[in-house]
Amino acid sequence: MARVIFYSKPGCQGGTKQKVLLTAAGHEVVAYNLLTEPWTVERLRSFFGDRPVAEWFNPSSPKVKSGEIVPEKTDAETALQLMLREPLLIRRPLLEIGDRREVGFDVQKIDAWIGLKPADESLQEMSENLMKQDLQNCSHAPAPSHEQHNQQGGCNHHGQQHQKQGSCSH
Repeated sequence: MARVIFYSKPGCQGGTKQKVLLTAAGHEVVAYNLLTEPWTVERLRSFFGDRPVAEWFNPSSPKVKSGEIVPEKTDAETALQLMLREPLLIRRPLLEIGDRREVGFDVQKIDAWIGLKPADESLQEMSENLMKQDLQNCSHAPAPSHEQHNQQGGCNHHGQQHQKQGSCSH
């Protein structure tokens, strides 16, 4: 089985499901905090391969969702500089296995790469259920409207209460 270096945002429900699926398949998952990792341009760039720049971005990032940053109109150099300053912009997870690096959690691609079949029969149902879910995108409920944010005092997910409108940062 593979040793998977896994960079994600701590507390992210989608990242937790991804790690459970990898572990159930018998892989060793070594998790790191994507937000505090000391990235360099070269190292971060190595995860994106030949993907278009727009696919490097986390579509759930507040600055992308608000339109402040438009990934389709951002060049590679600018994208990397933005991501170094604000790691929430980076699509997650970043995966490193041996010499290969990838971004995102495409179940079919990862299954073909290292295998996602459960290591033992007792994990079969759980693994099948996880593989049917969208593990590529943020998995919590849709963000409340600004009006709901104000009424509720902010959103409450990932175990954190955000008081400021628009401060959800997944």
